Amino acid sequence: MASPGFSLTEPAIGNACYPFNRDKMARQDGRKAVTEQADVRTGQGQPKLDREAFAERYRQRFKDPIFNHAQAEIDRLIDLAWDGYRQGRKAPVTRKAGAGFTDPDYDLSVDWLAAHDAIIDAGRRQRDPASPTRVLLICGSPRTDDTCPGEMSKSFRLVSHCQETMINAGCEVDLLDLSRLTAEYGRVIYPCKACVSTSMALCHWPCSCYPNHSLGQVNDWMNEIYPRWMAAHGVMIVTPVHWYQAPSVLKLMMDRLVCADGGNPDPTSTHGKDAARAKQLELAGWPYPRHLAGRAFSVLVHADTEGANELRRVLADWLSDMHLIEAGSASIGRYIGYYQPYATSHQALDQEAALFLEVQNAATTLINKIHHLRAGQTEPDAELTDPRPK
Repeated sequence: MASPGFSLTEPAIGNACYPFNRDKMARQDGRKAVTEQADVRTGQGQPKLDREAFAERYRQRFKDPIFNHAQAEIDRLIDLAWDGYRQGRKAPVTRKAGAGFTDPDYDLSVDWLAAHDAIIDAGRRQRDPASPTRVLLICGSPRTDDTCPGEMSKSFRLVSHCQETMINAGCEVDLLDLSRLTAEYGRVIYPCKACVSTSMALCHWPCSCYPNHSLGQVNDWMNEIYPRWMAAHGVMIVTPVHWYQAPSVLKLMMDRLVCADGGNPDPTSTHGKDAARAKQLELAGWPYPRHLAGRAFSVLVHADTEGANELRRVLADWLSDMHLIEAGSASIGRYIGYYQPYATSHQALDQEAALFLEVQNAATTLINKIHHLRAGQTEPDAELTDPRPK
């Protein structure tokens, strides 16, 4: 089988990545290789909208009276959009996959190919020993003073302190503020469709589920976010707790990163979303390439009542499962204004001088870990075979 973009799994830092080598993994995997094709269970599918329901939903985006004079144009748009929906034109613009793919004559979405190329380019920059140390710094709160709450998040204040520390240390910082999902027009991360639960081989890297033009599922932010993770030498996540769990903006990104953990970088090998073909490919022996392995990480979780350490462990386990490397004791769970009024939570943070120092220490520890990894230091388990890769 050809190996398109399999350089994506070359060691990013040290040598903690697994090469995409199907034969090697088949030998390493203690399970007996299975070649028979598993059946595909169907019957859950939801009914299609009729044209009237489709038109009503499409018109919802034009409720502003300013559009009243454009009803003829809107009707024409509905006619065109209905045709794409009825025929299921998910990827209306494609081109031949070309050399390096299992089936070079297969028609791939130009959207997917652009995301694929961006990831490859980001990986090359990340592996360049002459490139600056890059940290992806993630603010996991949906709150911002530019939308309904009218006030910045405490997470953003802590992130800003991290950013200053990292820049002063000579790092290139890529700030990913997930509150843009709540505050920016057209900014969206769509939910994961769980292709991996049908077959790991059906979960493409990068995700090929979106955009889906026939359903109007466009502007998916993940095609920009994947290369940002790929380009980073280290990742730091700063987030609050929402109902004992990760905020929805953070969880959306987490779920959509499943393709980075064992995902298939060659959609032509499954002819797109052919579930039966993907099951057969997985059962023949899947290598579970860890596309983000070897990067360092740290986590800071804060809460006002419950859940800080629980979420901290969840995030650390998630990143470790993707074979990222925890930067010492740089994962922190803390409480700000414990059981005090929400209205004074920023004032409570003002009093947390120790927390700001802990944040600074966590950022510094992450930077030090990155430097060690880039210098060739490996983890004690770097050469061990994982008997349960997924």
